[in-house]
Amino acid sequence: MAKQVQRKTRARSLKKATWVTDLTTTNFTLFGLGLLVIAIGYFFLSRPPYNSFLSLTVAPLVLLVGYLVLVPMAILYRRKPAEGSSERAKE
Repeated sequence: MAKQVQRKTRARSLKKATWVTDLTTTNFTLFGLGLLVIAIGYFFLSRPPYNSFLSLTVAPLVLLVGYLVLVPMAILYRRKPAEGSSERAKE
């Protein structure tokens, strides 16, 4: 007969996941501004006549600024640390 092997089960200690984000109010303000610019771009795009300068030139440029400049800037923006402080000192 084969030996029975006892498997030891480890009690895993479940740690609460702490969700730390570096986003500040500046990031959220930039994101809100980006959404506002995008909404204005779509508003310009919907104005008749549909072959006008506003809907063919201005609206796409406004949408590009919103999607390609403001929203990524809101995600990637980070304040520079002060001269005397370091990131390791805070931890």
